[in-house]
Amino acid sequence: MIAKENKLNVDLTDRQKDLLKAIVELYVKTGEPIGSENIEKHYNLGVSPATIRNEMVKLTEGGYLKQPHTSAGRIPTSMGFRIYIQDLMKEKDLPVSAEVSMKENLWQMRHQESRLLREAVKGLASRCQMLALVINEEGEMYYAGAANILDFPEFEDIDVVRFILSLFDEYPTLQQIIGQAKGVDPLHILFGDEMGFEYLRPTSFVFSKYIGKQGREGVVGVIGPARMNFPVVLPYVKYTALLLEQALKSY
Repeated sequence: MIAKENKLNVDLTDRQKDLLKAIVELYVKTGEPIGSENIEKHYNLGVSPATIRNEMVKLTEGGYLKQPHTSAGRIPTSMGFRIYIQDLMKEKDLPVSAEVSMKENLWQMRHQESRLLREAVKGLASRCQMLALVINEEGEMYYAGAANILDFPEFEDIDVVRFILSLFDEYPTLQQIIGQAKGVDPLHILFGDEMGFEYLRPTSFVFSKYIGKQGREGVVGVIGPARMNFPVVLPYVKYTALLLEQALKSY
């Protein structure tokens, strides 16, 4: 899932891992800072509220959580999300009906690359309810689902939305962002506070490389909030990349 070069070494207790997992999952659902009362209400961790609060302080000191503004609640940092993705979450299996439908849609367009890529980003955007994009071997870009990100409160700031949409006109900037991905694994996850652009701080990018018909790499993925539903999104991105490889190598 995450390249070995990027694998994080952590020394968390089982209780802290359970707590971090609970906080990430609640934050993904609500978008609001998570307090100990939220954890106690939705999860049975078998410890007292005071213990939960103490452990949240330790996770904050360790860099896995942060406390926005003066709220008593915490939200995951990019490192907290990475630990969740690396060690704590379980990817959802794609429904068989979705796999079949996606393959049928793309396979019939395999002889027309531009239509194939347009259909791929359209389908990925719809399945993930994110902004999807693909960049082929020649550097041509296709995207779909820009309106999807407006459903997230992270994108209520018009300057954030404007900057994201400008990436499709400023290809070198997008190239610079994608180029920050390290490791041999084709799947990559980038968080906004790691990218060096202020207006990308509330975002995350998930993308996978694929090998095109000329043997060079393309990229397909999604852009959304940092609190992306990774157990669902990652399988769809990986499967779309696999289908593109299969379709482009078939002729």
